[in-house]
Amino acid sequence: MIKFSPMDTIDVKLDEHGRGGVYAMEGDDQLGEMEISVAGNELTVYHTEVFPKAEGKGLGKKLLAAMADHARKNGLKVIPLCPFVHAQFKRRPEEFDDIWKK
Repeated sequence: MIKFSPMDTIDVKLDEHGRGGVYAMEGDDQLGEMEISVAGNELTVYHTEVFPKAEGKGLGKKLLAAMADHARKNGLKVIPLCPFVHAQFKRRPEEFDDIWKK
């Protein structure tokens, strides 16, 4: 769990099949999510969405940072099918080369 203000958190939650997401919450209110799945040593990112009420606060990059942190801590390679994540990986390869499965 990553806290980005006193009431806000970003959490990675996966079910028993390795499907789930990275969720940005403000108390009980969801602000955004990144849909992911984990199989073997690969983490696939499908979609990132920041809800309109939370746009413009850099939340997409915070979701990305939490996903990358989770991948590193668990020795996972990331398959960025999500256009946002793929663009960020291409824009800053030095930051993501260690986890990017090209």
